[in-house]
This record gives sequence, C-alpha cells and structure tokens, in this order.
Amino acid sequence: MSGGTPLGEFLRARREALKPQDVGLPDSGRRRTPGLRREEVAMLAGVSADYYMRLEQGRENSPSPQVLDAVAQALKLDGEATGHLRRLARTPLRRTAPSDNGQVSPQLLQLMDSWPHTPAFVVGPALDVLAANATAMALHDCFQRFDNLARMVFLDPAGRGFYQDWERAAQSCVAEIRAAFGHDPESPRISKVVETLSSRSSEFAELWSRHDVKSKTAEVKNLKHPQVGDLEITFSAFTVNGAPHQQLVVYQAEPASRTAAAFAVLRSMRQEPAAVGHEAP
Repeated sequence: MSGGTPLGEFLRARREALKPQDVGLPDSGRRRTPGLRREEVAMLAGVSADYYMRLEQGRENSPSPQVLDAVAQALKLDGEATGHLRRLARTPLRRTAPSDNGQVSPQLLQLMDSWPHTPAFVVGPALDVLAANATAMALHDCFQRFDNLARMVFLDPAGRGFYQDWERAAQSCVAEIRAAFGHDPESPRISKVVETLSSRSSEFAELWSRHDVKSKTAEVKNLKHPQVGDLEITFSAFTVNGAPHQQLVVYQAEPASRTAAAFAVLRSMRQEPAAVGHEAP
C-alpha cells in the first residue's frame, strides 16, 4: 500500500496530526511540514531523536513496551490506537494468522435466520459481507450489491442517502479496516480493498492516510431507506468464537418504535437464505 513500514507510517501520520499546542509546546510560527517534528516527539517520549527516527524509518524492530507506552503518551494516542501501535511493533517478530476464507458456520447462519425482525450480518476484516439474514438484505436492497460495507459507503451512489451522517460512516469504515490491518498487515484481501478504494475515491484515500483506528463496537446510527423512510438503530458487533477474523453485526430497534415496525415491513419484503457472496470492490 506504500513504501514505508506499517509502524513508521502510523507514527508519522499521528505525529503530523498534532500541533505543538496540543502537547504543551510553544508555537514557534509557520513550519515547513505539518505537525510535530521528530525531535519534539522524541523529547516528549524521553528517547533520543536518532532512536525515534529509526522507529519511523523501520530500522528499529524491537522497541520495549516502556518505549512504546512513552511514544503513545507523547502522541496522545487513546487506548485503541495504543494497542494498534503495539501490534504494529510486534509485526516483524510474528507470523500473521491465516487469511479468512470467508466461510460462515452453519450454526451462525441458522441463528441469524431465527431473528425475523432484526437485521443481522457477518463481516470479514476488510468489511466484506460474508452472510446476512433476509431482513438485513432487505434493509440494504437500495445498494447495487450488499457485498462490502466500505465499497457501499464510498462507491455506491445509494450510500450518501442511506447513511444520514455519511461522513461519520465513512470515517468509521476506514478506521475499522485500519484496525483490522493492524492485526494482519500482510492480508492480501485488506490490501486489495484499500488499493481499489484509494484509486477510485479520493475521500477514502485521504481518510486512510490519517491512520485513525477504531474497531466496531456499539453505537446509534441514523439510516434512510427509500421505502420505509428514516430509521434509528442501535448496532452492536460481536467477535465470532472460532472465527475471530469475523464479526457478527446486529441492528436493533426500540420495541414498539417506528423503526421496529419498519423492520417488520422489510422482513415481509424479502425472504432469502442467509448466505451471501461478496465481490471485490
């Protein structure tokens, strides 16, 4: 995806995203490059400028946990970004896990199909949709394909209308792929999705260059379906036991709400098996 090391690219992006005043340093005026200087990060982390430069250039392969914590504090990283930093620092010393083959267990397919009024689907590390129940498929039927969430957000014309806060959805997609990349930087599928989307969407490319990291957890989303209108859902994501590279995503509505009634309508619109395929973006 670029010529640098994943660790060096991450450190550089996070350094360039900070201003001197963000870390309590005086603003000495206009700078030739954005963000903090390497020397400033080194000083804040309590390491030599040469050592920090080696980290960014990929010439230091075994930083201690104490050094990583000091660098994370200097760069104002949150807990998730700090975990991402540690994984990237370990990358040269470990073999990556086997790539996901996209197979979803029959038991999980049966479980999703048993939720008639709750959209549920399974995604892989690159946000490929590996399986979905009928309600989830009906919910996303305004898209050309229900195949990859990032492609749907950035390349499908329906995305900007479906996601009422499109910018938030776009940022989340990129940050989630970046988090997955930290677990498996050598994943050919993640690389392919990132390269394709970067070449076809300048917005994706800009967000990817920021190195923001955020895994799927739980939050409220506001959607707009062309047939049933505005929807307010709470989504939760769960790691699948036996397939940690997969996540089960569940959309829920408040009982007796307008969104709950809309889910019932969507379910009646479409009856299909849970398994779906995905295509490359």
